[in-house]
Amino acid sequence: MDDPFDSYPEMEEMKEIREELQNNRPTSAAAKIQEHMKQQNNIPLNIGITGESGSGKSTFVNAFRGIDNRDVKAAPTGCVETTSDVTPYPHPNYPNVTLWDLPGIGTTSFPADKYLQHVGFERFDFFIIISADRFRENDVKLAQEIQRMEKKFYFVRSKIDQDLRNAERSKRDFNAEMTLTQIRENCIQGLQKQGVESPQVFLVSSFELHLYDFRLLEETLERELPAHKRNTLLYALPNISRGIINKKKEVLQSTVKYYASLSAFVESAPIPGFTVIIADLNIAFKAIKRYQVTFGLDSESLQNFALSAGVSVADLRAVMTSPASAIEINKDLVSNVIYLSSGQTLITAAEEAYRFIPMFGILEAMTLPFITTHNVLSISLSMLAEDAQRVFTRALALNTSV
Repeated sequence: MDDPFDSYPEMEEMKEIREELQNNRPTSAAAKIQEHMKQQNNIPLNIGITGESGSGKSTFVNAFRGIDNRDVKAAPTGCVETTSDVTPYPHPNYPNVTLWDLPGIGTTSFPADKYLQHVGFERFDFFIIISADRFRENDVKLAQEIQRMEKKFYFVRSKIDQDLRNAERSKRDFNAEMTLTQIRENCIQGLQKQGVESPQVFLVSSFELHLYDFRLLEETLERELPAHKRNTLLYALPNISRGIINKKKEVLQSTVKYYASLSAFVESAPIPGFTVIIADLNIAFKAIKRYQVTFGLDSESLQNFALSAGVSVADLRAVMTSPASAIEINKDLVSNVIYLSSGQTLITAAEEAYRFIPMFGILEAMTLPFITTHNVLSISLSMLAEDAQRVFTRALALNTSV
């Protein structure tokens, strides 16, 4: 018979869990699952952001983190150089993801090779080199040194919204797509003339991440990052496209089986002082809260998004219909979601249970809490994803109508 764990990428962890179950130690199996989830949720991702003064580095750092420039947690912005040293800016919801605002290489006394040592290049997973017009000699020298150190780097041409407005004012035959193509080709050609091979250039407006090339940048980063860091990046990204929201849903769906397994193991080895229902509620509560934050539907994230998008929180909440999108998640709310899910089909969850939980002498009743929790979380996840799509669409519509 095929091993039910062989289909999962986390095979080593799963084999350890299976061993605990074979020896009838469900509490230990639950502990291993919790440890695995903790490790997955704390994978570090460090992004170095550099460029000359006035290039828009700090605004990009804030936009990536889903924070408005006026927020108290924002990186300071201005027309003069505001970054004199290496400054970390952790993501507000995922502190394992840090964007590092680096001093522009032209503002330091260090040449490119010494500059990387100065900022501690080894800590970074990749670099983003930002310019508000053309990439200069210092940018090229830095890119070549990063490449020599076998790190990834990407060129971001910022403030594209301003360039388009200026072009529209000055050209009779203005065409947005043609203008964007010309800017991109000019940047690429300029970098190639200075010795950069196959430069990757992305046109971005930090105030309108849903437009231009940020989606392409995201897809490139996701493709080129090591596999174990891709989900870390995805969780931290702002919801600037329907595609990102769908990807988040897909990744979060893969965590449902872990939470459901914890419910099953608590059932088979109850924790003193807890009933099974209370334990299941605690597990579902924790998971739904995490899903809410990942979709940017918690109160703080929603306020940040409304401020950045220039809309009211009330406008965004008006399109949210899921009970899992309530302002505050509590156990009564989770109980309500459990009630709503009670009439749903059990087939998919049951199939997942029998694939994921090897039944080595464990009571068959063990699958019932698995199925219940699996259904609750799958349904909550779908509702939250739909609300995230509605919020994004609503913000987009309100901005377009202005």
